Amino acid sequence: MSETGAIYEQVFRGLLAQQAVDNVGGKDGVTDTYNVASEAEIAKSLGIPQMDEELVISARHMAVVYTSIAAFENSVRKVVKSVLAEKLGDNWWEEAVPEGIRTRAKSRRDDEQKHKWHTQRGASLIYYTDLSDLPKIVSNHQAAFEDYFSSQWFSGIIDIIERSRNVIMHSGVLSREDVERVGVHIRDWLRQVPS
Repeated sequence: MSETGAIYEQVFRGLLAQQAVDNVGGKDGVTDTYNVASEAEIAKSLGIPQMDEELVISARHMAVVYTSIAAFENSVRKVVKSVLAEKLGDNWWEEAVPEGIRTRAKSRRDDEQKHKWHTQRGASLIYYTDLSDLPKIVSNHQAAFEDYFSSQWFSGIIDIIERSRNVIMHSGVLSREDVERVGVHIRDWLRQVPS
């Protein structure tokens, strides 16, 4: 295994260990379905032991990156929603979000609601937007965000992270440089924007 692979593997194992510690008994004492089964049982039910080992290792490495990007993406949505709701009130979605984005988000939500057997993305329509929609929403109401960040800075971060996100979402594997670039931008976001 390469040095990079060993680092990814070590980080992945650390995250799994931390998750196991965090999930004992579930959040607020509620047992989560995934806590009942061991990682090995879940992997077996998904057929992972029968898959090509190199592909599984690569996917596990990218799972760590995915975790960071997914948490970042939803934290951005949370910040955009809370800032606009604070500045514009309960009608922030209608007032701040361009019509095309609103229409596309509503269409996605309506489509998901037809499939009641499957988990929905979220309660708010902002969870049905693309990552690339968020800078458009911010630039539409730049004044609301001026205490937090400039729309140009924000747009640059989203553009870079979205490129890596799309590779991972389509089962690709990022280079070490791309992973480091994602990390730098996410850490910049975390330092700039209060959580």
